[in-house]
Amino acid sequence: MGLYDEFRFKPASWLPHSELPLEELERVRNIKREDMEYTNENGYSVRVVMDPVQVMVQDVFYRILMSDLNDTHLTMIFPNQWPATYSAIAEMLNRYNVSARNVDAFAMDEWADEDGNVAPLTYGAGLGYSFRTHFYGKIREDLRPSVEHWHVHTNENKGDNVYSSIIEEVGQGGADVVYSATGWPGHTAFIDPRTKEFAADSLEEFCKLGSRIVTETPLTICENSLFGPMGSSGDVWAVPPKAATIGPRDIVNARDRFEVHSILSNQAGETWQRMVSRLELYGPISMECPASIMRLGKGTCYVSEVMARPFASWRCGAPDWEI
Repeated sequence: MGLYDEFRFKPASWLPHSELPLEELERVRNIKREDMEYTNENGYSVRVVMDPVQVMVQDVFYRILMSDLNDTHLTMIFPNQWPATYSAIAEMLNRYNVSARNVDAFAMDEWADEDGNVAPLTYGAGLGYSFRTHFYGKIREDLRPSVEHWHVHTNENKGDNVYSSIIEEVGQGGADVVYSATGWPGHTAFIDPRTKEFAADSLEEFCKLGSRIVTETPLTICENSLFGPMGSSGDVWAVPPKAATIGPRDIVNARDRFEVHSILSNQAGETWQRMVSRLELYGPISMECPASIMRLGKGTCYVSEVMARPFASWRCGAPDWEI
């Protein structure tokens, strides 16, 4: 029996993918662990591993190592905030004397206020603050480039497509790799579904849109209220209403993509990411789930074993004491 058989209802209209047939939501929801891994015609793969973040740390370190050994330029786009991950990468660079001199690193997003003013680098909950402090600042001074190569969103580069143009200029058309982890509404960075700033008449048009200031969706605000910088307490009033972000064109232009799906609410495996992970990876490629455009090009999404667990709703076998 399916989830909707006994009590059939349409999801709230403001939700992304609210118009998908219930049968399609049910299909995606019930993807089994043994059916999760694949490689599509564009070279995009899904792999299930114990800890995707450890794989990411190794991948970042390896790319920077090879840029040092081969003396080649490397352009990378990073999500925030991952201070433990980035400080671990910095520690490995320091330990093995690997130079990041050839790296241009870009933070993919930053907070903005209701008027579109970008948060300053002194803002402790800021994404640029974390990117510069816990990543760049942890790399030994003799191994890092000048701070201008650790790019962040500012009021000077917040105009439509400005930040994207910098990425394209520095990266000779685009980044060598973009790292990401999908958010609750299916976003990459703050490329949220149904925002007026990313409105487009077609997926093709959507994929040409670059960086800009955007209005966050309710799900994005709720998601970020659960993270440490905002108190991990559901304090939605602590989350700024707008953000500066890369655009879909930066995802499409990247030569490689690396995703991590492993966010947990607690060690018991509770997570808001399990369903949106499946929608991104197994649902339609659509503006309704912006992160799904990752599948249009070469890349890999590493899904944790915990994320790959079956759902445990009351209909799917959860015991009474869990309800």
